[in-house]
Amino acid sequence: MLARVRNKVLFTSKRISAYLVTYPNQHKVMAHIDPVPDGKYYKFNIVLKQPKVGGVFRCQKCILNLFGRIYFFRPDKYEHSVSRIEQGERRILSISLTL
Repeated sequence: MLARVRNKVLFTSKRISAYLVTYPNQHKVMAHIDPVPDGKYYKFNIVLKQPKVGGVFRCQKCILNLFGRIYFFRPDKYEHSVSRIEQGERRILSISLTL
């Protein structure tokens, strides 16, 4: 059985939230879009720990991609995914904003 994603809530409100998310070895995130009922949805993800192999973030269109570690994108508008983590774990600080 695979380990589960650990999702620690750091802050949450109606418009903004922050999470510390840890993806374990062998985990992957299938391509998807995150719908929101109203407004525009933005995400700012900072990769705190890269896996040794795999765990590559992919997005149809990023507003900002710095060094493959800092991403700013619209998850409600563009498909995004993470390839299978083959060795190690992936940890991100994820801040989301709904306007």
